[in-house]
Amino acid sequence: MLPLPALLLCAFFLALWVAGGASRADVAGQAIVRAAAWLALVAALLLAAPPRIGRAWPVGLMLGLMLGLALVQLVPLPPVIWQALPGRAPFAEAAAMLGEGQPWRPLAIMPAGAINAAGALIVPIVTFYLMMAVGRAGREWQPAALLILVAASALVGLIQFTGASLDNPFVNDTAGDVRGTFANRNHFATLLAIGCLVAPVWAFRDGRRPGWRAGAALGLVVLFELVILGTGSRSGLLTGGAAILVGVAIVRRNLMREWAHAPKWALPAVVGGVAAIVAIVVLVSVMAGRAAAIDRAFAVEVGADMRVRALPTIVSMLGTYFPVGSGLGGFDAMFRVHEPYALLKPTFFNHAHNDYLEVVLDAGLPGALLIAGCLAWWAWKSVRAWRGPDGSGRAMARTGSAILLLLVVASAFDYPVRTPLMMAVAVIAAVWLAEGPARTGSSPLPAADEHL
Repeated sequence: MLPLPALLLCAFFLALWVAGGASRADVAGQAIVRAAAWLALVAALLLAAPPRIGRAWPVGLMLGLMLGLALVQLVPLPPVIWQALPGRAPFAEAAAMLGEGQPWRPLAIMPAGAINAAGALIVPIVTFYLMMAVGRAGREWQPAALLILVAASALVGLIQFTGASLDNPFVNDTAGDVRGTFANRNHFATLLAIGCLVAPVWAFRDGRRPGWRAGAALGLVVLFELVILGTGSRSGLLTGGAAILVGVAIVRRNLMREWAHAPKWALPAVVGGVAAIVAIVVLVSVMAGRAAAIDRAFAVEVGADMRVRALPTIVSMLGTYFPVGSGLGGFDAMFRVHEPYALLKPTFFNHAHNDYLEVVLDAGLPGALLIAGCLAWWAWKSVRAWRGPDGSGRAMARTGSAILLLLVVASAFDYPVRTPLMMAVAVIAAVWLAEGPARTGSSPLPAADEHL
C-alpha cells in the first residue's frame, strides 16, 4: 500500500491528466487543477509527516524565485516611478487624455496576467512538496506511473487518430486534431517523446533483467512514435527521435549485457523488424493522408509560419520593455498593441512560441537571469549525472536530465511548460536530477530526506 503522500501525488496527477492540458487562463481545467493542488496541499499538511528537502533544495529555490518575481510585478508603484519604466508612456498618455491623475500602478501592464501567473505556480509548488513528502524511497514506482500516464494519453490520441471525436471540456481543443488530453498537439507530442525516453529506463529499473518489460517497453516506444506522426507536430518528430537515442544511451550497459547472451542474429532481427513495422505504418499513413506531421513538414513554407513572421515584432518589443519587462501573462494583449497590419488575421497570437523570448519580454532582465540560472544548474547537475558510474539512482538522474533537455528544446519552438501537466512533469524530472545517486560509503540508516 502506498503511503498517503504517494496516493495524493497519484490523485493529483490524475486530475492533471484529465484537466491540465491547456495553458489558457480562461479554460475550465485551470480551476480544477488549481483546486486539486490546494486540496492535495492541505491534506498533506494536515495528515502527512513534514517533508525533508535534502539535495533537491535548488528546485524549491527556483520555484520560490519564480513566485517572488510574479508577486513583485503586482506591487503598486508611485506614478513618477511607473511612468519612468520603459514602454509605459502610451499608457500614461491615456490617463492624461481622460483628464485623470496618474494612479499607482503595478509593474505588470496587465495585472490580471501576473495574478494568473502567480496562481499557476501552485501546481509545480504542490508537486515539489508531494515529491519531497514521498522521499527517495518512493522513487522506484514513479517511472512506471509516468509511463502509464503517457500511455493513457497515447491511447486517447490513437482514438482521435481514427477520426473519433473526443472533445475535452476542460481545455480549448481543436476538432479533428490528434492531441490527446492537451489543447496543443506540440505539447502532446512532447509528452509522447518523454514516454519514449522513460520506457527503456523503466524496463531496466534497478539494473535488473527486463523480462517481459523489454517487449512492453519496445511496443510502447513504437506506439508513441507512431502517434507522434499522427499529431502533425514537426517539433515532435525532432524530440521523439532524440528521446529514443538518449533513452538507449541511459540503459546502454544493460542492453549490452542482455545482447551478450543472445544469438548474433537477434539484434539485427529486432532492429530490422521494428524498422520494417514503422516504415510500413508510415507508408500506409502517408498514402491514407494520416501522417500529419510528415505532411506539414513538407507543406508549410518557413516564411508562411506565423511564428517566423511575428519574430521581428517580438524582438522589437523586447527592446521596448527591457530591462523590466511588460509583465508576466500579458503577451497576448501586448502583442496586439504592437501587431503590424500585415500580421492581422482572424485568429490571435497567444504566445511567442519561444518561451525564452517570451519570458524575457514579460520579466525583463530578472527573467533572463532566472532562465540562465536554471539552465546553468541543469548543465552542472547533468554533467555530474552522466560522468559517474551506472546505477539505479544515476539512471533516474540521467532520465531527469534528459526529460528537462527535451523540454528545453521544445520550449524554443513552443510553450509546453505553461500547461499544468507539463509543469508537474518538469518538477518531477528536476527532483530526479537534483537527488542523483545515493552517496557512496553512507550509513545503513535512511538518508536525511527519508523516513524510518
